[in-house]
Amino acid sequence: MNLKDLENFSNNASGKVLFDYNLNKSNWFNIGGKTKVFFKPEKLNELVDFLKLFNNRGKIFVLGAGSNILFKDDIFDGVVIKLGKNFSNLSILNKEIIIAGSGAQDKTLSKFASENSLSGFEFLSCIPGTVGGGIRMNSGCFNREFKDIILSVQAVDTSGNVITVSRDKINFSYRKCDLNNNLIFLSASLKGKKEDKKKIEKEMILLKSKKDKTQPTKIKTGGSTFKNPIDQTNKKVWELIKSSVPLDTRFGDAIISEKHCNFFINKDKASCSDMKKLINFVQKKVFDTTGIRLSLEIILVE
Repeated sequence: MNLKDLENFSNNASGKVLFDYNLNKSNWFNIGGKTKVFFKPEKLNELVDFLKLFNNRGKIFVLGAGSNILFKDDIFDGVVIKLGKNFSNLSILNKEIIIAGSGAQDKTLSKFASENSLSGFEFLSCIPGTVGGGIRMNSGCFNREFKDIILSVQAVDTSGNVITVSRDKINFSYRKCDLNNNLIFLSASLKGKKEDKKKIEKEMILLKSKKDKTQPTKIKTGGSTFKNPIDQTNKKVWELIKSSVPLDTRFGDAIISEKHCNFFINKDKASCSDMKKLINFVQKKVFDTTGIRLSLEIILVE
């Protein structure tokens, strides 16, 4: 795909095609350089046409809420796609099933389920991401994960083919699924259970209260930095960090949260380089102290 192809496509699309787009305001860390191309489709046919035109000629990264993303400081040599508002629709099917666009916020989905007296989605009120990202990461908290509510996923591959994948064809595990990385999620069918609305709302308030007591809010962070090493120890990752790392460690403006040491913060103008130095330092200290290798939960986009 050359610049002329993109310009011609852009002139006929309702979605935005932007060049040399600055990424640092599109993620919660507020860190990152530019992407050569940024595409925000508003319609499925536009997304399909774009993918067929692009024809797998380079890297594609699909951006959701940007709540767990760390972009590198220099140019991303590819296309960043962020689905437009028409991919965020929510609807009820057969009383207990929600069809959720992959661009819908998890919190919005949780509220929608509550308004329709559907239980099972309460945990989503505490996850600051989108449905698409939640599927990819099998996001979860308070002993619930996306795998517990998914019936099927609709997606488009990077060649522009739209497919549907049923739950029994997807293997979910801790913070991941085995769906191919060349799939862009479009929507999901999610199963709940009819319940009294007030009971659902009470549970959501309880979970939100638990989260706010232990996790930092309204700051520039990527959420949980590392996954809990559940296959190596019964200890939580914050316990390993707390016992292994001086918690006042910082690299530039990349610091460790005082409230929850698995949350790293951009105090002001941290770079990706600063944050990676902090990540690598903590990984090494934890390994040297405990022998446990920590794996990233945040996604590093390079």
